[in-house]
Amino acid sequence: MRRADLPALSLFAAVAARRSFRGAARDLGLSVSAVSHAINGLEASLGVRLLARTTRSVAPTEAGQRLLDGLEPALAAIADAVEAATAAERRLTGTLRISVPRSAAEMLLVPLAVAFTRAHPGVEIEIRAQDGFRDIVAEGFDAGVRFAESLDQDMIAVPLGPPQRGAIVAAPDYLARHGTPADPQDLHRHVCVRRRFPSGGLYLWELEKDGIAQSIPVTGTLVLDDDGLVAEAARGGAGLAYLFEAQVAADIAAGRLIRVLDAWCPPFPGFFLYYPSRRLMRPVLRSFVDHVRGR
Repeated sequence: MRRADLPALSLFAAVAARRSFRGAARDLGLSVSAVSHAINGLEASLGVRLLARTTRSVAPTEAGQRLLDGLEPALAAIADAVEAATAAERRLTGTLRISVPRSAAEMLLVPLAVAFTRAHPGVEIEIRAQDGFRDIVAEGFDAGVRFAESLDQDMIAVPLGPPQRGAIVAAPDYLARHGTPADPQDLHRHVCVRRRFPSGGLYLWELEKDGIAQSIPVTGTLVLDDDGLVAEAARGGAGLAYLFEAQVAADIAAGRLIRVLDAWCPPFPGFFLYYPSRRLMRPVLRSFVDHVRGR
């Protein structure tokens, strides 16, 4: 490949992304003929057809797609390097898209994001509260939040907050009517508010004491898919509920909910902010990661 072909590679990527010579030319501030001439010259230099053209559409050929697959990471790395080199000389700007479970969004991420955007008003953070497992790379997210055991090995993970604890709680009137469980096996005779995951599975209550772990398939008359609704049902006396301690701390302090089986809910590693392992990070993501570490 000739050095003179390098500018045409970025034009090729732009045309392939837009599936249009006209659209790419408009984005780049060039004439359609200039873009077309550059692509024709690149194809002639490489000796291969990169784009299939019809009167209605433009799409990469098989060879063009192979080139594009290798080209996009290189162009992204160049853009990141330029942004990193110039970021120190200007106000931090950009958009961060983060996929996060709803519980972690409420307890941890939203407060962090509010503080960060107040310090950097040129930054926009989009938080997508999604309880199911997501492929953050395929879906275009900059980062995600999950428990450590759910993370892929090629991701970089930063603790998002302190260790978490579960809490089994119920309203005082429920316990007055049904009694207080003294052992995990007592849960089988209690009415429990169950939690369904986006995958369709029901959460098995995970308990542990003195190194003995149990997963309890509880039963009950309510099945909900949101922790806030589970907490509301528990406050209403629907039954026992298993939530994060932080989600019900105020209710426990106010006496609206009473905690049971406390000894069976030890601390465990909390949520982690994770992102793809890349040599060059966008400055806005790097700054947010530093913000998380500092908090």
